[in-house]
Amino acid sequence: MDWEQFSAVLDVHLHGAFHVVRPAFSIMCDAGYGRIVLTSSIAGLYGERNVVAYCVGKAGLIGLANALALEGAAHGVTCNLIVPAAVTRLSEGRDTSAFPPMQPEHVAPTVGWLAHESCTASGEMLVSLAGRVAKAFIAETRGVFQPEWSIEQVAAQMQAIGSLEGQQVFPPFPSGFYDHLDYSFRMAREPN
Repeated sequence: MDWEQFSAVLDVHLHGAFHVVRPAFSIMCDAGYGRIVLTSSIAGLYGERNVVAYCVGKAGLIGLANALALEGAAHGVTCNLIVPAAVTRLSEGRDTSAFPPMQPEHVAPTVGWLAHESCTASGEMLVSLAGRVAKAFIAETRGVFQPEWSIEQVAAQMQAIGSLEGQQVFPPFPSGFYDHLDYSFRMAREPN
C-alpha cells in the first residue's frame, strides 16, 4: 500500500469523522446537550490482515471518542463508540454462509440507546454483532516497577510484566489518563 492509498482510507474513516463532529460539537456544547456516536470496528481493536489503513483509521476513532467524551462532559455532551459487525453490501465477496444472522437491525438498538437522551454513558465502546452486545475496553497488566531499567532487565522481566494477575482498567471517562498516571506514580513511590 502506498501513502496515497493509506491516506485515502484515513480521509474516509478518521478524517471524515473529525470533519462531521467538529462543527456539530461546538453547537452541541453551546446548547448544553448532545450525543455523539462514532463507528469503529473490530479491525480497529484487534487488527486484520491486508487492511492496515482501515485498522488505523478505526483505531484512531477510539482516541477521538475519548477526547470528545472528556471535553464534552462539562457541556452535557456525551461521546461513545459503537463497534458493529453486520452482513451488508460491504460483505460482498466474502463467504458469510456460516455466519449467524447479523443484520444492521441487530446493531441499531445499541446505537439508538447511545444516542438517546436518557443515555448518560460517555467514553464507552460497545461491541454489537449477531445479537451480542458487549463492552470493550483497554486493560493493562499490573506491571513491574524498578527505579531504572536496562534492555536486558526488560527482557528478563517480560513474564512478570505480562502477568494478567492484578489487571488494571482505566476507563477513559471521567479521568482515565490521570488515573493511569496516578497508579503508575504510586508504584514508583510505594514499590511492592
